Amino acid sequence: MFLNSTPEKSNTLVEQASQTADQAIKASHQSANEALDSLAGAMQDLRHQATPVLERASGQVSDMAHRGMDSVRETTHQLRMKAEHASEGTVNYIKNEPVKAILIAAATGAALMALINLISHSRDRH
Repeated sequence: MFLNSTPEKSNTLVEQASQTADQAIKASHQSANEALDSLAGAMQDLRHQATPVLERASGQVSDMAHRGMDSVRETTHQLRMKAEHASEGTVNYIKNEPVKAILIAAATGAALMALINLISHSRDRH
């Protein structure tokens, strides 16, 4: 069949094939550009939607951290005040009742020593 064809016919077929290939390349290029534009638009929409959510979450985390720090400061302050009050009470008791304070300290020390001896002997048995 190709033997009967003329060179002009062959050139026409080559040109048509070339044009078809160019059109296919252009169509593919256009489809790829449209897909990328669509993807870029979707990403931009997603970013616009996510930004307020992330900002809100960041603000909530920051608020929680500040509340936690304030709570720790307040608790520390309360403990310090209680310790100072207990210390003042102890000093006043020792000043007002020195003999009782010494006897209480001695009894407490003896009880602690007995407890330590009891614990150490129970460990030796096991």
